[in-house]
Amino acid sequence: MINNKYDAIIIGGGHNGLTCAAYLAKAGRRVLVLEQRHILGGAAVTEEVYPGFKFTVFSYVVSLLRPEVIRELNLARHGLHIMPLETAFVPMDASRGNYLALYPDPASNREAIRRHSARDADVYPEFSQMMYDMAFAVKPILGMVPPDPTAPGLGGLRTLLEMVKHAGSLDAKRFYYLTKLMTMSASDFLDEWFETDVLKAVTAINGIIGTYLGPRSPGTAYVLLHHYMGELDGAFTAWGFQKGGTGAVSQAIASAARSFGAEIRCNARVAQVIVKHGQATGVALDSGEEIYSRVVISGCDPNVTFLKLLGEEYLPDDLAQAIRNFKFRGSSGKVNLALDGLPNFTAMPDPSLLQGMMEICPSMDYVERAYDDAKYGDFSRRPYLDVTIPTAVDPTMAPPGKHVMSIFVQYAPYQLAEGTWAEKREAFGDAVVNTLAEFAPNIKDLILYRQVLSPWDMEQMIGLTEGNIFHGELTLDQLFFLRPAPGWANYRTPVRGYYQCGSGTHPGGGITAGPGRLAALEILKDWKK
Repeated sequence: MINNKYDAIIIGGGHNGLTCAAYLAKAGRRVLVLEQRHILGGAAVTEEVYPGFKFTVFSYVVSLLRPEVIRELNLARHGLHIMPLETAFVPMDASRGNYLALYPDPASNREAIRRHSARDADVYPEFSQMMYDMAFAVKPILGMVPPDPTAPGLGGLRTLLEMVKHAGSLDAKRFYYLTKLMTMSASDFLDEWFETDVLKAVTAINGIIGTYLGPRSPGTAYVLLHHYMGELDGAFTAWGFQKGGTGAVSQAIASAARSFGAEIRCNARVAQVIVKHGQATGVALDSGEEIYSRVVISGCDPNVTFLKLLGEEYLPDDLAQAIRNFKFRGSSGKVNLALDGLPNFTAMPDPSLLQGMMEICPSMDYVERAYDDAKYGDFSRRPYLDVTIPTAVDPTMAPPGKHVMSIFVQYAPYQLAEGTWAEKREAFGDAVVNTLAEFAPNIKDLILYRQVLSPWDMEQMIGLTEGNIFHGELTLDQLFFLRPAPGWANYRTPVRGYYQCGSGTHPGGGITAGPGRLAALEILKDWKK
């Protein structure tokens, strides 16, 4: 069956695909989004997995969403409502009740750190300002189309000159810090600033999220910086929770796309891209339906975009090899709980901390040992846990008096040395709950339902290669003009009319909408030509 023609078909209804669709439709193009699942959002979804309880199934917090996307698509009018997660709580020793708490206001934060170290309390504001400066220095890169340094062209030369000029605006001290952040491990970098182990640990975890690296691995300092580049209502380095879960972010972008005239279809799995005479002309669905368009845009990861939907026969040998070598190495799991009440953290001094983020990372050694398990092909027996209770800030996500808990887990390697994830999934869930119970002893008595997701499950459910939540690791060899491969970081592909807009392109993973926006702008630029 041959369907009518569109200007653009976008494969995948994740937040980047929806963003790309919104910008193209806003420019007057006839756009169709095809999503394989019954629900939009990709990894940014909210689902009622257990009756009455809405889970942020995969991704769970919002930080990196590009402010220009929020503004240009008027997402607030379409339901975007992000509430800040302002505190962090780290229980250290359940038996003695020690803890670290971090607060949004400088005075409370200073006193909380002073419980552990007067020196660190004095240094922390300087560290925060330094990270703000570093994030601000790198921030313009997030809105740039990466040039190819070997053949930049006039536009690329302008971009490179802007980068050089921007780097030149840093004083010597900050330039040295930026160099260190680009090359060091999170642990080594933080050792230069702090003496309190738990403070270093809770800061370092931003350097390992979504990577197959430990806090002492070189390169994790940059990943730490990457997660400092979030913005919420002008507040830099902020984290927040979308009312209704991250699925509501996707729904807001989808609403904006529809308001501009985009058409969106669910339960429409694309089997392959149709190529004729070196030009992408449409897609073939699993159902046999063929839909034609002027361009095709993939919001999938690089492996799916190039090797599955297209095929190596359409790729230069060096690109095919680069995509085969692209590191996914999913290392994160997720456990979602429906609870009969609120957990009781033994060391928690203030119940209001339940409205923030609870981090199970009592020491740097603790996090590194969690990585040790993964290095040898097993899930962490005492994992790092990033815990939030969405219902503490948005009670609509569960029945009255009930709660949902979202637990992001490091480490859970996609490749297991022994056994399969189907065999080990529940043992992994047990390790997570047992670890949490050390610090919140009543948690097991509260659990009404448990959903356990490994990287393998994420691959099966939403098509993430090796279950990597960022569509590929955020290591320095896979960033900017190297993401996903040298010469192909400008959202184009070797096939005319076939583009990429997923998180496997610049500026990378997280709920950023950056790849979707930049890809759309490049497509519109090509159409003008």
